Amino acid sequence: MINRKGDAMTLKNELQQVMDRYAAAYQGHDAIGCAAVFTPDSQMMSPYGPPARGRQEIETVHAAWTSEGGEGKRLDIVECGGSGDVAWALARYSEGEATGEGTSLSVFQRHPVAGWLIHMCSLNADEAGS
Repeated sequence: MINRKGDAMTLKNELQQVMDRYAAAYQGHDAIGCAAVFTPDSQMMSPYGPPARGRQEIETVHAAWTSEGGEGKRLDIVECGGSGDVAWALARYSEGEATGEGTSLSVFQRHPVAGWLIHMCSLNADEAGS
């Protein structure tokens, strides 16, 4: 567990950079770029589509999603933690009226060359009117 405030802040910044790369790819309608922040054997659960397993399925899902807009996509980490080469982050996401807002809970793995990548992700949409 990360106990020193400086370490937690560094981790949050590192994970936020991954989220920012993802959001930039999404805004740019770049499904390959979206999938690139995931591990090859990752899993993604979403209320907006079927579960996706592996980078190829995640790319396919994102090809459909990014074709429908996404210029306002944002992900902001609210909390995070980790130990060694495994971390987690709870983030708020927003994309605009079409998709709305929600939370994302992600588990990250740190790879020697690629750095932090998302290994598991669960998107959770806010209820309408909440």
